[in-house]
Amino acid sequence: METFIKASGLRKTFKISRKQQKISRSPHTHKVAVDDVSFECYAGEIYGLLGPNGAGKTTVMRILSTLMKADEGDATVLGKSVKEDPEGVRRSIAFLTSELKLDEFFTPNYMYDFYSNLHGIDPEVARERKTKLFEKFGVDTFAEVKISEMSQGMKQKTSLVVSLVHDPKVIIFDEPTNGLDILTAKVVTDFLAELKGKDKCIIVSTHIFSLIEKVCDRIGIIVDGKMVADDTMKKVCDGMTLEDRFFKIFDEVTGGRAL
Repeated sequence: METFIKASGLRKTFKISRKQQKISRSPHTHKVAVDDVSFECYAGEIYGLLGPNGAGKTTVMRILSTLMKADEGDATVLGKSVKEDPEGVRRSIAFLTSELKLDEFFTPNYMYDFYSNLHGIDPEVARERKTKLFEKFGVDTFAEVKISEMSQGMKQKTSLVVSLVHDPKVIIFDEPTNGLDILTAKVVTDFLAELKGKDKCIIVSTHIFSLIEKVCDRIGIIVDGKMVADDTMKKVCDGMTLEDRFFKIFDEVTGGRAL
C-alpha cells in the first residue's frame, strides 16, 4: 500500500493560564497535548483517530493540515513535509472541521467559484465538479442563499463541498458529523466510503464509535496525548466491540481515572 500520510514523533505543548490551572487543579504551567505520536495512512483507506474530548485528536489534525506547528517531530503528506513545505501540503489536502466558518455574507455558489479560482481550477472542470457536488449534497437547492441564512446542516454541507473544489488525494476531517442531524450525518459518512473507493486517503478524527466502525479500515486510539493503539479494526478490537475495547484500553492506560 502506498503511504500518503506519515506522522513521526509529533509533540505539541501548550501554556496553561492561571484560570485553566485552577479549573484543572493542576500545578503545571504547560500541558503536553500531543506526546510522541506516530502513525501512517495509506491510499484507498479511511483511518480513524479515536479518543475522548481533550485527548489531542484535533491538535494532531491541525498539525497535519499545517494550521499548527509541532514542537517536535514531523509529518509528510504525499511526500511533502508539513514543516518544510506547508504550502505544498495545503495544495494536496482538503481539511474540514465543524469549527470551519465560511463568510456568511456570501452564497455557496460564490464561495465555490472563489475557491476554485484560488486553486487555479480550469473553469469547465470547476463547473462540472460543482454540478456533481452540489447535486450530491443538495446544495443546488440553496446555492444562492446567503450562508448567514442557512441551517447548521446546510453550512456543513457547503463547507464540505468547498473543501473539495480541487479534488484532493488526501482528505482530513476533524469531527465531520459534529452538530449534524442524522440525515446530513448519513450523507457525509456515505460520501466518505465513496471517496475511499476512488483511491483517496481519508483520516477522520472523532469520539463517535459508530462512525469509526462504519467507515474506517484502520484506527488509532489516542489517550492523554499518546497513541495507545494503531492497527486494523480487527486487530485493535481483538474480538470485542470497538466501544468495549476502547474502554478496556482506556482503563489500562489511565488506571481508570478520568482525563
